[in-house]
Amino acid sequence: VQLQASGGGLVQAGGSLRLSCAASGRSFSGGAMGWFRQAPGKEREFVAAINWSGGSTYYEDSVKGRFTISRDNAKNTVYLRMNSLKPQDTAVYYCAARTIAPLWSGSGPDYWGQGTLVTVSS
Repeated sequence: VQLQASGGGLVQAGGSLRLSCAASGRSFSGGAMGWFRQAPGKEREFVAAINWSGGSTYYEDSVKGRFTISRDNAKNTVYLRMNSLKPQDTAVYYCAARTIAPLWSGSGPDYWGQGTLVTVSS
């Protein structure tokens, strides 16, 4: 199983980016995919998740109303649209997947992507 994340980059505060995570090697129907992030000197934290079946979404409080997670079943891909970006959103963003929803249950994700860096300048 591979999770290939892409879409990170440098953006000014107030700008937007869209992250993509393409899963290969298995289907996650019945499971969940999502994003975590790790800022310099901080622990990895949950950002957003989507259940593959039903499409229920979940967000960390600080990104609610600014970030939107979505999925494309045909492409086995999940997206994170990030609007109104703030310098405190600067982090390495990791795609994650779990074979049984929700993403954070049990010991957490079963699979992790390689991370993509998002830098928001003030």
